[in-house]
Amino acid sequence: MDAIRDKEQKGILRSLDWFTIILYIALMGMGWMSVCGASYDFDQAGQLFSFSSRSGMQIVWILTSLGLGGLLLAIDERIYESFAYLIYAAFLVLLFVTPFLAHDIKGSMSWIKIGSFSVQPAEFAKFGTALCLARVIGQFELNLSHMRDLIICGLITIVPMGLIVMQKETGSALVYFSFFFMFYREGMAGSILFCGVAAIFYFVVGIRFANVPLLNLPEVSLGQFLVLTAVYLFTLGMMYVYTKLKSPIYWMMALGIAGIGGAFAFCEWIIPFDFTYILLVVLGIMFVYLLYLALRERLLSYLYLAIFIIGSIGFSYSTQYVMDNVMEPHQQKRIQVLLGMEDDPRGAGYNVAQAQIAIGSGGLKGKGFLNGTQTKLKYVPEQDTDFIFCTVGEEEGFIGCSVVLLLFLTLMFRIIHIAERQVYPFGRVYAYCVLGVFMIHVFINVGMVLGLTPVIGIPLPFFSYGGSSLWGFTILLFIMLRIDASRNKVMRNR
Repeated sequence: MDAIRDKEQKGILRSLDWFTIILYIALMGMGWMSVCGASYDFDQAGQLFSFSSRSGMQIVWILTSLGLGGLLLAIDERIYESFAYLIYAAFLVLLFVTPFLAHDIKGSMSWIKIGSFSVQPAEFAKFGTALCLARVIGQFELNLSHMRDLIICGLITIVPMGLIVMQKETGSALVYFSFFFMFYREGMAGSILFCGVAAIFYFVVGIRFANVPLLNLPEVSLGQFLVLTAVYLFTLGMMYVYTKLKSPIYWMMALGIAGIGGAFAFCEWIIPFDFTYILLVVLGIMFVYLLYLALRERLLSYLYLAIFIIGSIGFSYSTQYVMDNVMEPHQQKRIQVLLGMEDDPRGAGYNVAQAQIAIGSGGLKGKGFLNGTQTKLKYVPEQDTDFIFCTVGEEEGFIGCSVVLLLFLTLMFRIIHIAERQVYPFGRVYAYCVLGVFMIHVFINVGMVLGLTPVIGIPLPFFSYGGSSLWGFTILLFIMLRIDASRNKVMRNR
């Protein structure tokens, strides 16, 4: 038995995707250098490897992550699938009790103190949710093009999100939307992703231009006008793509934009009033007509389009309420600064402004390792965690930033390659979940440092200081590698 076990272990080692492991180690190495640059103090020269410094503790997190990765590779891949439900349920319980056990850290109730360390369960719940989704889709052969199956997977994703929101950790909760990339790969209609993009458009445009008058009509909101016009055009486009409706009535509705333009000119210069009423009437007519077609033709596509119209209008009119009554004051301020509604370089916009200065000061080649002035003088808050990328820009310059982003891009393409060569859905689904998590973390973290996305406080994988995030990403990645390493054994047993 021992001989068989040793042979299997050697086979697993040969089947490991060592290229991904090399990328993982390279990113952690560059991350450690960035933590050194962000936390180094000239008054404590020679303390890079001391456990009393951030850089020294990051070495501990890196070494323990490597040990954790090795342990995950030694576990039989069937364990992950067999205990997926139990792991998911355990994390739901842990997320539920976290606010009662956690200490308030900058308004967040998501950190549990264990001795001298603090752990954030939300970071680890990602792999539990990913395993559960992979098990459900693989075991029951779900097809996410079917609404029932999509609702099941959606609920599995939304429940931990809600528990994390209870901890006042909105940024970590938003990461769970990354699993919708996997949903799309497993059959979810592209129209649902489009609805998500449309919702973002409605929110941004509606908030940004909510108090901007339309030309010389002070009573008409430019934001509401643009959003309702977008709903009209989006609906026409989806009608053309997703239905067989090519009748004269459709073309009349499509050409109706010219009539709306003429009515707008008339209302603008002759009888000023809230022009959005006309758009609402037009959209109401389209809604009724689509409902009529849904009943006559008995096609769900018409019903979905009708729901899209009502949902879009309802969402557009609720954005301002959400902004004013649901979001916390600091979140409102960040969005207003991001959208250019306010200029607050000493308040909500301070972090981003200083991060941009640090990145810009690095130039093409950077100032060199430990030579960053913005970071040494501590101008950038959270510069070794959420804003770690500004240290890369200042010390390594444009070239260093490009290398880091290229490594992340290579890792993501490699994960896609690993996902597509899986024999069973369980491995493929889990790998795409891992891909989604890495994608959204990199996009949002780098985007908020550059001022392109709101500051929501999520770490940059393998770069941001801390054990919870590094362990969480390590677990995600190495479970995927262990499942992938067993693909040859599975193929031989088929």
